[in-house]
Amino acid sequence: MAERTGIFPTFFMSGFECSTFDWKDKGRRDLSAELQHYQHADEDYALLARIGIAVAREGIPWPLVDKGNGEYDFSPIDGFLAAQRRYNVLPIWDLCHYGYPPGLDPYSPAFAERFAAYAGAAARYVGERAHHGPLCFTPVNEPTFWGYMGGEWGWCAPFGKSAEERRRFTLALARADIAAVNRIRADFADARMVHIDPLIWVVPPRDRPDFAEEAHRESYEDAYIAWDVISGLKHPELGGSPEIIDILGFNNYSFGQMEYQGGGKPNQPLKPGDDRIRPLCDLIEEGWAKYRRPCIIAETSGLHGGRPDWLNDVVSEGLAAVNRGVDLHAICLFPAVDMTDWHSGAWLHMGIADVEALPGGTLMRTPFPPYVQMLQRWQRRLRRVTALDENPYDTPVDLADVIRSARELDLAPDANWH
Repeated sequence: MAERTGIFPTFFMSGFECSTFDWKDKGRRDLSAELQHYQHADEDYALLARIGIAVAREGIPWPLVDKGNGEYDFSPIDGFLAAQRRYNVLPIWDLCHYGYPPGLDPYSPAFAERFAAYAGAAARYVGERAHHGPLCFTPVNEPTFWGYMGGEWGWCAPFGKSAEERRRFTLALARADIAAVNRIRADFADARMVHIDPLIWVVPPRDRPDFAEEAHRESYEDAYIAWDVISGLKHPELGGSPEIIDILGFNNYSFGQMEYQGGGKPNQPLKPGDDRIRPLCDLIEEGWAKYRRPCIIAETSGLHGGRPDWLNDVVSEGLAAVNRGVDLHAICLFPAVDMTDWHSGAWLHMGIADVEALPGGTLMRTPFPPYVQMLQRWQRRLRRVTALDENPYDTPVDLADVIRSARELDLAPDANWH
């Protein structure tokens, strides 16, 4: 029996890029299709089992499965379900990953109603086919970041171009999220919810101290708009609560620490070595302390040859946060298979496996050995498995192992990122 049982069957998890946004100059996109994940689901999940990962973030494409009038076609995810069962991988289902059905107004009451109905139907579909419980969902992926993408920067629908519209859109997403959680739990009371948004840090330009107030607001207010509503800290009339927000998912990439650019456009990422960069440990602790819920690092990855060092840094910072009392349950290496830059279409080389287009168009997956080796080093150090056996659920993660390792290593927070 574990001394302190974790939520998930493995401490390391992964996931697949599954955006379905209506993109500015390309229309509706399905990143799972662009990655050929539907065709390669068996291979993609087999990779996770081979390297000791029993949890994966996976998407249900709302705009594609919702046919309107309460009719749904969930057959696109049948291959995912089969592969998850075959390789004993537990899914965390993203129900809305930057996309909603055409013709639906996100600012209308119908948006939350239709999303909740779809969420309930999706939960029943996967619940009837689940190989292991409890069911896990991310109702709306990155609602605060999506607020910027769709509400202020105009990258994707609803193509807003102001801070006011960004806040309005984010609030609409939070309202829909709460409605979906309530609908799912009406049928599955023990379902777990993982609410995900980026960890960010924004500073003023060195020559613009007059931007200090705006930068502080983005770091400490705007970054938490959705979570404040979903947790019930703000707008309690919408029904948020700590039980609704449930599990916090912190996304962490190098571009999350930024210099404020004046609003209306993305901020400028800080360059390595900038003395204004803060240790990830500090950001995790601040985010967790506000809500005091179990948390995971829900997405993280370096680029190209920097992936192993990035993983080493993130795990070290996560363990430093554990030593400060943060209730950290998992770290998600995202994505499992590489993804493209949304704007240029170039492969980013940030996955556990890289992708190469073969003659004829097939996308071949090739694991990046140094990244896998660093993962295995940490799995062994934290007394975790390096490959899944036939029943990865019989011995849940003992968080006491993670806490013990964190204390033994006694890692100090470090702002010097690789």
